[in-house]
Amino acid sequence: MPHTIPDMTAVALAVTDGMLHFELALACEVFGADPAGVAEPWYQLSVCGPESARAGRFRLEPDHGLDHLPMADTVIVPGWADIDQDPPAELIDAVRAAHEAGARVASLCTGAFVLAAAGLLDGKRATTHWAHTQELAGRHPRVTVDPDVLYVDNGSVLTSAGKAAAMDLCLHLVRLDHGSSVANTLARRLVVPPHRDGGQAQFVTTPVPAPGNHPLAELLPWAIQRLDHPLTVEDLARQARMSSRNLGRHFRSVTGTTPLQWLLTQRIRHAQELLETTDDTVDTIAAATGMGTATTLRRHFQRTVGVPPDTYRRTFRSRTRPGSNDGQHREPEP
Repeated sequence: MPHTIPDMTAVALAVTDGMLHFELALACEVFGADPAGVAEPWYQLSVCGPESARAGRFRLEPDHGLDHLPMADTVIVPGWADIDQDPPAELIDAVRAAHEAGARVASLCTGAFVLAAAGLLDGKRATTHWAHTQELAGRHPRVTVDPDVLYVDNGSVLTSAGKAAAMDLCLHLVRLDHGSSVANTLARRLVVPPHRDGGQAQFVTTPVPAPGNHPLAELLPWAIQRLDHPLTVEDLARQARMSSRNLGRHFRSVTGTTPLQWLLTQRIRHAQELLETTDDTVDTIAAATGMGTATTLRRHFQRTVGVPPDTYRRTFRSRTRPGSNDGQHREPEP
């Protein structure tokens, strides 16, 4: 079944002087991508800001003023360079107005300072680059700052940690709108990992491991191709020709999590993709993902995704049905 996003098409980047160019360029690469071979329709990307804005050493010519933000379905706030200074009042007001108008608002890296200043993070859990989490918490005590995660999804408000984690959040948004298969296709085109859980630790020795450039380079794809098998830590260690203890150490260094948790994440993500793209029964999907029984799959799926597999399938297909007017459904936070 083709995936469409009739209600989440317009993406606006909120920019002003002092934005970090890396996060800005990253968002442009994801949401302004050529949809050929990925999915159509794709996002309609616009850059909103003053007539001329500087991001690092680059000068931007926005498509619209900040007053255009409330017209967007999704607003992306890139990193804010000078966190010692308050963000411009016009940027704060425009982001707040966009959220009040119903836009989904996501910050990349220190863009969380803008969302916090707009009051969008009050009473919510949020994150930012690990080096600035204490500053964010100190300046905005009503925000619950989590320094140990890659991104936080509160539904209509999302925040990410720095650099590579910004890419993780952008792909998470694509996954919510288009599904796992499309997000994976885009990730392969960008040559980045297709999915890292938001709850994964920020500080990973190899945040984005290059193929063949880490001790698990051959093991991870081997395991992904065998998700229908009841793999154990001992199986993985034997395949990697290392002890279980060394395997755990390398997994923590490369992926930021344990071998069993990584395996469970891959099984759940594969189950999501099968629920989105096939009519297979839950029993069949349980076997294909190595969960064994539908009862086991339902238990882990409910705990990880937040809803049972059957509900997920109905919700996802309702949201992606061409012509649907319901833009409120989303994949629940992992």
